[in-house]
Amino acid sequence: MTAREAAEGEPFVAELLFTDGLPAMDDEVGYRGAVAARAAGITYRQLDYWARTELVEPTVRGASGSGSQRLYGFRDILVLKLVKRLLDTGISLQQIRTAVEQLRASGIRDLAGTTLMSDGASVYLCTSNDEVIDLVSRGQGVFGIAVGKVLREVESELVELDAQAPETMDELALRRAARTA
Repeated sequence: MTAREAAEGEPFVAELLFTDGLPAMDDEVGYRGAVAARAAGITYRQLDYWARTELVEPTVRGASGSGSQRLYGFRDILVLKLVKRLLDTGISLQQIRTAVEQLRASGIRDLAGTTLMSDGASVYLCTSNDEVIDLVSRGQGVFGIAVGKVLREVESELVELDAQAPETMDELALRRAARTA
């Protein structure tokens, strides 16, 4: 639920959460599960579980049987990192599942200017400083996660992973390296 919804009791409609301000990705390329897990700071086991339970599914290519490889886009990795941050703060996986669904449904205009706030029971989407202040002043906000900061962390981690040896690179990183060579 957004902070505006909590304050005014009405839905907040804006652009989609995980599309604005990010480069369009080729539907045929992405990051392998191992790279996505490392960039998000989670285990491969968590990644696999979250994909199988449809918490965070890969948008570039899903698993299509035994031996097939999932490919995750940048936005997917951002969601994975946000889920990890919420878990680290003590929010239950069930509450996170609800929050992810609400975030995707409500959408926002500017990822870098968004903060996820929680009171330990609910997660609120704040798109302005005023919404953060309103939430905290009502005693609801206990902690916040700045989405823009997490976005930059994911970008940095992926750049670092791209710089590694070719045998540890994923498909997208290999194509980038070939383009610059």
